[in-house]
Amino acid sequence: MSAPTIAILVKGYPRLSETFIAQELVGLEERGLPLAIWSLRRPHDGAVHPMHRQIRAPVAYLPEYLHEAPVRVLRGLAAALGRPGLAPLLRLVWRDLRRDPTASRLRRLGQALVLARELPPAVAHIHVHYLHTPASVGRYAALLSGRSWSVSAHAKDIWTTPDWELAEKLDDGALRFAVTCTAAGAARLRGLAARPDTVSLVYHGLDLRRFPAPPESRPPRDGSDPADPVRFVTVGRAVAKKGFFDLLEALAALPPGLHWRLAHVGGGEELEALRARAATLGLGSKVAFLGARPQPDVVALLREADLFVLPAKAAPSGDRDGLPNVLMEAASQALAIVATDFAGIPEFLADHRDGRLVPPGDWAALSNALNLLARDPGERARLGAAALARLRDAFGAEAGFARIAHLLRGEP
Repeated sequence: MSAPTIAILVKGYPRLSETFIAQELVGLEERGLPLAIWSLRRPHDGAVHPMHRQIRAPVAYLPEYLHEAPVRVLRGLAAALGRPGLAPLLRLVWRDLRRDPTASRLRRLGQALVLARELPPAVAHIHVHYLHTPASVGRYAALLSGRSWSVSAHAKDIWTTPDWELAEKLDDGALRFAVTCTAAGAARLRGLAARPDTVSLVYHGLDLRRFPAPPESRPPRDGSDPADPVRFVTVGRAVAKKGFFDLLEALAALPPGLHWRLAHVGGGEELEALRARAATLGLGSKVAFLGARPQPDVVALLREADLFVLPAKAAPSGDRDGLPNVLMEAASQALAIVATDFAGIPEFLADHRDGRLVPPGDWAALSNALNLLARDPGERARLGAAALARLRDAFGAEAGFARIAHLLRGEP
């Protein structure tokens, strides 16, 4: 008899910004877990990563907006009328609605009705990525259909979801386990959970099989030659928590005699504002905004660059990064890294040991670190080699794949 299928519920699929999820799905399939992907949204990116083409799991899309699929929603409601889980589901939704009286909450209910009806009988368990909206849909559907569920929490969902909602989800009787990818995130969730032992720290890590060996060496650029400037690169969506406005201020403060160029990869709602700020600061000829790119293009940029920079910080909304995968991707190419001493970043990199870390939001300190490393190719080579060694020693993905597979199988 074949093993029961596990439904993987995600916000959107495929997404260029969520390589850590795609990497995990590949790793789980390699370990023999039969998966089926259910997505709350259809893809908006114009490209996919090569990893997405490796994933064999079928993909189904729930209605992003209920009015776009009224027949599916009504069929889900009709099917729910005969289920014993309907009454407790309605009580739960009513409690949630009293504290969060929004259309989004009703949309989650509608999506859960569709999911509970359309999940095949072979699906015994629902595993959700993110503790906010996807976990609500997964929890509702699990309660209605009598299935168990589990969750991988990441960053924004941990820090912007209300405490009451996190605590109640973590205390749900059908929740088998929760995992998250930074020690800070795990501490927050354990502090809210009635059963702290249900929360595990599992780093995403990086599957180094997907990456080429790093360049044997890099040109000894030191910023003195205008014909061969030092190459900075940064990767991330143009959103507040990435700190890219701080980066532009730091670049504008670099000495006039230092010759450099920056390539930014990523889409996001602040992209046009970043372009405008770069122009205002007189950086338009030095900063290239390349938009979202597939991973092979990103890796090529990392291999050609001299220095990677990511000035992550807390957004005004409270949103923050966990441990950005792109830092590990930069380390895979033995690329020196300047980042902030924030969130999960210092769990991977230590200042002066395998990277340079500056206080979040401190563009002057960021500018100083960039200036010093731009002029010192030997120190960049040392830091890049140390970051690669740290990645290989402690942040390979295999251990995480094995741990998630173990938990999904329900093994003791």
